[in-house]
Amino acid sequence: MLIHQLLSPRTIAVVGASPNPSKIGHIIFRHLLKSRARVYPVHPSATRILDQSVWPSIRSLPEPVELAVLATPAATVPELVEECVACGVGVVIPIAGGFGETGPEGRKLEARMKAAIRGSSTRLLGPNTLGVINPAYALDTFFLPDDRLDRPGPGSIALLSQSGAVGVTLVATAAAMGAGISCFVGLGNRLDIGEAELVRELARPGSGTSVIGLYLESFGNGPAFVEACREVAGETPVVLLKAGRTATGARAASLHTGSMAGPDRVVDGVLRQYGVWRVFDDLELVDTCLALSLVRRSPLSSTRVAVLTCAGGQGVMLTDYIESTTRGVGLSMAQLSEGTRLRLKEIIPTFASSANPVDLTGEASPPMYEAALQAVLEDAGVDAVLASVVLQLPHMDDGVLEAIARQAARYGKPVVAALIGPKDTQAPFRALVGMGVPAYPSLWRAVRALAAVLRYPQLAARARRARDLARIGGTR
Repeated sequence: MLIHQLLSPRTIAVVGASPNPSKIGHIIFRHLLKSRARVYPVHPSATRILDQSVWPSIRSLPEPVELAVLATPAATVPELVEECVACGVGVVIPIAGGFGETGPEGRKLEARMKAAIRGSSTRLLGPNTLGVINPAYALDTFFLPDDRLDRPGPGSIALLSQSGAVGVTLVATAAAMGAGISCFVGLGNRLDIGEAELVRELARPGSGTSVIGLYLESFGNGPAFVEACREVAGETPVVLLKAGRTATGARAASLHTGSMAGPDRVVDGVLRQYGVWRVFDDLELVDTCLALSLVRRSPLSSTRVAVLTCAGGQGVMLTDYIESTTRGVGLSMAQLSEGTRLRLKEIIPTFASSANPVDLTGEASPPMYEAALQAVLEDAGVDAVLASVVLQLPHMDDGVLEAIARQAARYGKPVVAALIGPKDTQAPFRALVGMGVPAYPSLWRAVRALAAVLRYPQLAARARRARDLARIGGTR
């Protein structure tokens, strides 16, 4: 019920909808008119907004609404929440800031809102939040105009953020990468709905979510969150960017959201134990979610990587990134069999290297690339392939994208691509992502994503064993 009313409501009220196009209430209403819901603008004096009839209050609406978006100043919100509760609204989203994060007066407003929803069926997201996006339902409560912020298309990644600004970055990055999302949820001050409940709800079958990525500065309820993560580990990966790691950063987080962060060393150990994949910047969060949403996640007994590249220098850098335990991800480079090397020698130029990393040189073409990729994927000593392509080469064209996707689908081994090329590589890697292969515009980002693909299954398996043991212990 919560996810339905929050992400695919049949009826929505926008309180504070405005006829002024520069007001956030106007922008939000305009966005929501494109959704599949019946949307009602609420304003005390306006009669028409965007050619729609306007209602003066929640109480005056012609039918109960499942979602109410409050685009009004903080001081007005508690009374509106009380009205929403009285009218049986399902979920309320107050957009405004100026609550607990600002001090005692803001906390008083929050206390009144909390008292209003206590014991009722009305739930509250935020306050101090951008709200939600559900592309499949055309639901969008952001007050940022869509000509200034690209939104991702439909997909299976759920993005949750405690910070609005970071949330915008995550949404923009996902859109640029071609990473489709099942939803974005801005957690805001988490007065009611928090990350633990959403992790459980979004991991349920039928939610359309295959990976959950979160940005948090603190935990609303730490034990509940990690327990939720362990429950879903393996079936739905949870990827977390936890900020406020240093003492100064934790103080900044407290000022930003009004909540306290715990010691990072303890947090890190607990997260691993409960099957949470931790990342350390916003790009890595989206990159990892993209990779885990596209590549199979069966546990592997080994993690031997073959590198296919069109440039010797890239092969050297990729090898360092893959093997180094201090400046890389600490995986193993595969030793190609003699049979594979003989086969490669028949494919690649005579002066090229058939050892791993395999260098196709500047003579590389889509047919050569596909034949070489097939050869390394058929090598029993290769568990995964990092496919690096230089798109500016004279014999190279977009046909290489279909070749990579074709071979990746054929053998089922993880393949992650790095596409290095002209100014605008966005279209090629979006095309490859659309064909089911994670693709990145840098070598390091591709290696980091591949490491998550290869290592997450072990992390999840340990969490599942711990979960099962805990359940057995609980039945004795």
